[in-house]
Amino acid sequence: MWVSLGSSGFVQHGARVVIADIADEPGAKLAADLGDQALYVHLDVTSAAGWQAAVATAVERFGKLNVLVNNAGILDGGPLGVYTEQQWRRILDINLTGPFLGLSVARDALVAARPSSVINISSAAGLQGVAGMHGYTASKFGLRGLTKSAALELAEHGVRVNSVHPGGILTPMIAGLSAEAGQAGVDRARSTLERLGLPEEVTALVVYLAGEESSYSTGAEFVVDGGMTAGTSHS
Repeated sequence: MWVSLGSSGFVQHGARVVIADIADEPGAKLAADLGDQALYVHLDVTSAAGWQAAVATAVERFGKLNVLVNNAGILDGGPLGVYTEQQWRRILDINLTGPFLGLSVARDALVAARPSSVINISSAAGLQGVAGMHGYTASKFGLRGLTKSAALELAEHGVRVNSVHPGGILTPMIAGLSAEAGQAGVDRARSTLERLGLPEEVTALVVYLAGEESSYSTGAEFVVDGGMTAGTSHS
């Protein structure tokens, strides 16, 4: 899963990492594999109380919290008239309300540890609409907007906020794309480079945004989509 590669990338650069997820068994195993620099906590990103516990654990264990990566997300789809209100609410709760709660709860800890960085994992679908994927598109456009409003508010407090917009990345979520989203979703996974991206190709960008090498970047979109949003080369 992407989080495993992302966490490994951070640890390789000397970071101490709190891995937060609802998948307790693989999460705990990953933390154990990474050693003393990593810790796993159970977190449902739609729960403010869960976020409060996770942030408190990070500060207690490692002394501060100066990087927040909002990466939790789900993908589904369906045409208007078929796609349900329940699906709509669930995907917005996880993909958009989750990062909002994370930012809200972690805000004081991030300011206290400044300079700090927040990286919101949006999507190429946060830059272009995708037919039949209304909830996903709306959530990722929303996360892009939240990134900008938070960046403007937190800049004076030493906290940078940027969004990352991957295209089709070879993860378990993509594996079910054709069943969930139909042909439009399958087409969406294709890119100018005619392949899916690898998780580590996103990880390197996220690690860069977490560090001081990107100190002049905030409120910006960073696209890693194999050319998907560049346009079409077909007449």
